[in-house]
Amino acid sequence: MTTPALRAERLTLGYDQRIVVRGVDLEIAPGSLTVLVGANASGKSTLLRGLSRLMTPLSGRVLVEGRDVTELRGRELARILGVLPQSPIAPEGIIVADLVARGRYPHHGIFGGHRSDDDAVVAAALDATDAAELASRRVDELSGGQRQRAWIAMALAQQPRILLLDEPTSSLDIAHQTEVLDVLRAEVARGMTVVVVLHDLTLAARYADEVVVLADGEIVAQGSAERTMTPAVLQRAFGIEALLLTDPDTGRPVVLPRAVATQAR
Repeated sequence: MTTPALRAERLTLGYDQRIVVRGVDLEIAPGSLTVLVGANASGKSTLLRGLSRLMTPLSGRVLVEGRDVTELRGRELARILGVLPQSPIAPEGIIVADLVARGRYPHHGIFGGHRSDDDAVVAAALDATDAAELASRRVDELSGGQRQRAWIAMALAQQPRILLLDEPTSSLDIAHQTEVLDVLRAEVARGMTVVVVLHDLTLAARYADEVVVLADGEIVAQGSAERTMTPAVLQRAFGIEALLLTDPDTGRPVVLPRAVATQAR
């Protein structure tokens, strides 16, 4: 039996004893792209933080490749698991190449230094995100889509086996959203495990191997898009009536809130 890349066991998370995620059991298969969806305040970002050890559980535990996450030292964990939070902040004036190079820190010794493969890894990460032409530009001068590609390049330069991303497509137009998700899909094809929080249900259905739907801090559905994107689940998680169509190119669901669908006719 294959060991899950990530496993949450009865995981409960909260802030100042206010419970946000309640007793979640979750397994993430290695080499898969899993999308967490749910309404605002459903627990998506909190769950991601708990999986990445950015939050200490109130109860339960997280296993990374079969090992309790609390047993892993910082650099060791960073070589396995990378995290890209919402709206990361770059040091003032830093250029893209230097930002991406910061992703190499888990692979350096305690005294830092430069590894012989650092430049090649950084260049490959820039190429993978179509950001090579941005290498000499300041991060604070980039557009939203360009900046997000730079941050993802930094995460790829870290060379984690597991990558967690919290809403990497927020505030991007549809072209840049698909651009970012295409990059993540390509990394999964190379063997990386990716867990991402998304708001757009149709994009989630299009790109995910597995969809996890949260409501009120609990998982209400998990599985393929076809199994999880149902009227009953969407009503439970989002409080909406939805019309479900099928994308003729992918065979995946397209979710239209009932009011939007009515206007379109």
